[in-house]
This record gives sequence, C-alpha cells and structure tokens, in this order.
Amino acid sequence: MAASTSNSPRPARISGALRLLVTMAVGLLLYVGQAAFIPVALSFLLSLILATPVEALYKRGLPRSISAALILVVFLGLFGETVELLWNPAQTWWASAPQTIRTIEKKVRPVTLLVNRVSALTHRATEMTAQAPTTPAAGASTAPTPAPASVAVPSITGGTSAVLHQTRDALVAIITVVILTLFLLAGGPPMVAKMGAALVSDLQAPYVLKLIDASRSEVGRYYSSVGMINVGLGLATALVMWVLGMPTPYLWGLVAGLLNFIPYVGSTVTLLLLTVTAFVTFNNVGQIAAVAGSYLALATIEGQIAQPLIVGRRLRLNPVIVFLALWFGGWFWGIPGIVMAVPGLVILKVVAEHSRNGKPLQEFLGPNDGADARAAQVRAALTRKKRAK
Repeated sequence: MAASTSNSPRPARISGALRLLVTMAVGLLLYVGQAAFIPVALSFLLSLILATPVEALYKRGLPRSISAALILVVFLGLFGETVELLWNPAQTWWASAPQTIRTIEKKVRPVTLLVNRVSALTHRATEMTAQAPTTPAAGASTAPTPAPASVAVPSITGGTSAVLHQTRDALVAIITVVILTLFLLAGGPPMVAKMGAALVSDLQAPYVLKLIDASRSEVGRYYSSVGMINVGLGLATALVMWVLGMPTPYLWGLVAGLLNFIPYVGSTVTLLLLTVTAFVTFNNVGQIAAVAGSYLALATIEGQIAQPLIVGRRLRLNPVIVFLALWFGGWFWGIPGIVMAVPGLVILKVVAEHSRNGKPLQEFLGPNDGADARAAQVRAALTRKKRAK
C-alpha cells in the first residue's frame, strides 16, 4: 500500500514528459511540412472571418453552399479589384526600374565617393604602417604563385527554373486555400465541430461548436476593428502624400492600409517604399524627410493610440505575449505566421475562457493591469443590485 503511494507521482511525470515530446513532434512536423500546413491554416482563418456573413445569409433561408459561394466570390472580387489597382502602377514602376536605379546612383554618388576616399586613405595608412616584406632565405624556393582557378559563371537557367517552381507552388497554395475555404464555409461550424470531436475523443460536438462560435465572434471583432483602423490610416496617408506632392497618393493610401494588416512588418515595408520613392522623386532633403517623417508619425499614432484604444480593449492580451507570438510566428512560418499570430492568440484565449482548467492560461495571456479583476467586480456588483431589486 505504501509502495503504491510512493510511486504515484511517477505516472504524472511520465505523462508530462510524454506531452512535451508530443508537442515537440507536432511542432517539428508543422515546421518541416509548412508548405502543406500553411494553406490549411490560412483556410481555417479565412473561414472564421467569412463565416459570419455566410451564417447571416443561412439564417435568412439561403443554403450554406450557395451562401459560401456567394460570399467567397464577393471576397475574391474585392481582392482582384485591389490587385488591379496595384497592378498598373507596379507595371509602371517595373518599366522605369532602370531609370530609377540610375537616379538613385546619381544621388548617392557623392556619398559613395566620400566613402571610397575614406576607404582609400585607411588602406594607404595600413600599408604605410605595415612592415616591409622579408627577403627570402638563400636556397629558398622561388616558384611562381599559381594562377587562381577560373570561376564558373552560373547560368540563368537555374534562376528561371527556381522562379517557375516558386510560381507553381504559389498557385497550388492559392487554389488549395480557395477550395478548402469553400468547403469549410459550405459545411459550416457544425461540420467543423463534428470533425474536431472525432479527432479528440474527450471533446463533444456541442462544446466544440460553442468554441467555434466564440472564436468566430472574437476573430471577426478583431478584424473589423483592425479594418476600420487601417481604412483611417490609408485615408490619412493618401491625404498627407497628396499634400506633400507624392505621385499617386491614393496608391500609397491603399498600400498603407493593406500592408498594415501585417503587424510591424507592413508598416516597416510601407515606410521603406515611401522613403525610396521620395528619394527618387524629390531633390530636396527636407521633402524626403517630410514624407518619411509624416508616415512615421501616422504609424506611431495608429500603433500607440488607435490600436490600444480600439483593439486593445477587445483583445485584452498581454502586449509582450503578442510581440513574442509575432516574432516566433515570423520565424516559424514567415509572413503567414505573422498574419496568423494574433488570431491564434485570440482563439487560444477563447479556449482558455471556455475551459474548466484554463484560468492560469487566461491570466498568462491577459494584461497585467488588473482590469479583468475590476471588470469582474463591477459585474458582480451589478448582479447583486439586480438581485436586490
């Protein structure tokens, strides 16, 4: 009896180690097979975003399959129109790329000459301070230094095949995302709930359906809030670029609004593109600095004021956890990992809120300002008042 009591902690330790090994194995599988898993993950995320209008049409009597096809066609149409707006300016920039490069080289030439002069002076000083070479000893071999081997110039065939291979993979991924999203939307949350309950024996379909509905609601609120913020950022960017005399200001507003859906990376890329374009367009350093500084100010206002006020109140996530999720998501899956990092945290928090033992995870993901405790106290006080009445 005593022996069985003393050995009771061992199964728990074995179970914990087994879970850790399983988690590591799953993570390694997701990392190695990212070409297959990224389209699937993007399909589930897109189905969560588009499920709300599909379910709204379904409640009005339209079949889910027709609702899913209709909403997906509208979404793809809007996406195609956005690409069309960006395609013509992109073609113009691509055609003028050689002239742009020559312009950049011409403007950077004084700085390049200065750097070359400093480098030459440094090299000359190094040669002057170096010791004179020693004469070879008598009888030493004076064989000539062998000529360096010729380096084979790589052909462009390999580059062309790599581009074709990447294009094929991208097209396959896009088609996979569209088809799988259509199936998920046509099946609806009940189908996904049955699949989840079948994969995990401890879960029941009604509980999984509850988690899906809550996750869909939270992810939808997150993207609706972010969408409104990005529309405001795009309009402000277009207006400021128009005032500063930048070419195609509407395009820069569109680029700023779309890329801002990618946290951190999107605003950085927009700032870089605006700075390079201003550098090519203007000869005055003040105008170039005004373009870069104005967008930097808009991005700072959006990230430090608008996002915390509008999105932060809805998400109630620890900003450190959000940053780490974006960092590891980018390292793990690149840009798709960054895109799915915050929605993944939102879904994880929803699961913690609806789990019996999810309180520690909920406190870990939530902010450390005591706001949740104060909100709980307010709700408790209101409940007591209603009961007293």
